[in-house]
Amino acid sequence: MVVKSACAPMRRLELDAGNTFIKWRLLDAQGRVQARGRWLTAEFAADQLAQCDGVPDRIWLASVAGEGLNRQLAQAVEQRWGRSLQQVQTAAVSAGVRNSYADPARMGVDRWLAMVAAWNRYRQGCWVVDAGSAITVDLLDGDGCHRGGYILPGLRLMQQALLGNTAEVRVDRDVAQDSVQPGTDTSSAVAHGANLLLLSLAQQLQTGIPGCASPTRLFITGGDGERLARLLPHAEHCPDLVMDGLQWALE
Repeated sequence: MVVKSACAPMRRLELDAGNTFIKWRLLDAQGRVQARGRWLTAEFAADQLAQCDGVPDRIWLASVAGEGLNRQLAQAVEQRWGRSLQQVQTAAVSAGVRNSYADPARMGVDRWLAMVAAWNRYRQGCWVVDAGSAITVDLLDGDGCHRGGYILPGLRLMQQALLGNTAEVRVDRDVAQDSVQPGTDTSSAVAHGANLLLLSLAQQLQTGIPGCASPTRLFITGGDGERLARLLPHAEHCPDLVMDGLQWALE
């Protein structure tokens, strides 16, 4: 899938490699998005870079997809443009954000970059939710310090775990994507149950986590971010939040 705008000088290619998709966007010298798209991570091939018209001066990568895919991307970039891939790593401190992990490298770089981008938008305390293969929920205080977070299974992972470990539970049809009504068959009961858990998370973030001084600003990203954002009308849905963080982390 590729969406292109009018031709303009291409200066930077940004890549966000996740477990399911590799998202990419090309920006011109003024930081304006000129083209974007995504590829299935498991099916990435070097010739797909041909979709990125122009020769970028810099190629930036955020990846949680593993070293094999990272090497494949680096080789493809080198072969096509003769340029090195610059991969960002999670840090103890970056662009005003301080990590709470004793070993910052153990935090996924997607979580880290989403927090860096969210903080640098308004420099206020906030919740940052990445609803992807896993759902991560992270708290930043008013000084940009990470106060901890949560990692939950994503919607698809919840359903796959249930179906893979329960012999008598079988989903055999598509159901309403956002409904939380009690299901009247197994397919709807499984899908609506996952939606109910997502709604419970949304409501908890709205009312506040027990024992935690919760900020009111909330940023949402990730593949299921749009679904969660529909349950949280006051939240800011930022589909490119991870890639937005690349500039802050690398410049």
